[in-house]
Amino acid sequence: MSSVVTGEAVVLELKPAGFAARGLSVIIDITAQVVLAILLLLLIGNVFGGVFDEAFTAALVLVVVVLLLLVLPVTVETLTRGKSLGRLVMGLRIVRDDGGAIRFRHAFIRGMLAILEIYMLLGSLAFLVSLFNERSKRLGDLLAGTYAMRERVVARPRAVVVMPPRLEAWAATADIGRLPDTLARRMSQFLAQAPRLTPSARASLSLDLAAEASHHVSPAPPADTHPEEFLHAVIAARRDRDYAAMMRQRERTESTARRLHTLPFGEGAGRPGHSGPDHPRAG
Repeated sequence: MSSVVTGEAVVLELKPAGFAARGLSVIIDITAQVVLAILLLLLIGNVFGGVFDEAFTAALVLVVVVLLLLVLPVTVETLTRGKSLGRLVMGLRIVRDDGGAIRFRHAFIRGMLAILEIYMLLGSLAFLVSLFNERSKRLGDLLAGTYAMRERVVARPRAVVVMPPRLEAWAATADIGRLPDTLARRMSQFLAQAPRLTPSARASLSLDLAAEASHHVSPAPPADTHPEEFLHAVIAARRDRDYAAMMRQRERTESTARRLHTLPFGEGAGRPGHSGPDHPRAG
């Protein structure tokens, strides 16, 4: 995952595309170009066959090649802000190094270099250059200041922290209000990543976090409590208490709003000093 900091100091997590995904998208694009070239050449041969001399026909074929290899890719990439048929299929997009959408200048530089590194050298130069940078950039990307990012990223389901049944009675009376937010975030991150850790690293981290959290929780859990169970109980209890406090605050806000809307602000006839049409001082 690549982090990009925008001008507003917002950190964007963008995942660069690997060489395999980019290679498949290029193959799809080249296949579409070859099919389109065959159709155009057949159309030219059927419509203008025998009408023009060989020199003009060769020039016309050259125009078709330039149109398919440079003009069409650059135009599509500019209008779609970094897309092509292959990238659309693979869920990729070309973006600037700062995460912004590309413009004609970026697409033109990439298109010009693609003729050399992809078509003339059969992709060998693009492959070699992409091996030596973390974002799998080809030469055209390096000169244009762009790279390919994944638009479709599979989101992993978030792990749900469940209160261990044997610690429910202890957690109901435990004081966990002094637990620092930074420590709570570290505990939540560990619990989310614990299934992917090695057994030794998992046991060591859970023991360290439990020892650190025990200084902010009282009373201590039962003596035979596993460190990871203790972390589950603390995080689950903290989450449930925060949710309950939020709901109480919401109920108080809604109750206050209902009282304000039911006060007779628009009915001033009954208030002292009001000079309405039936008041003795009126007129």
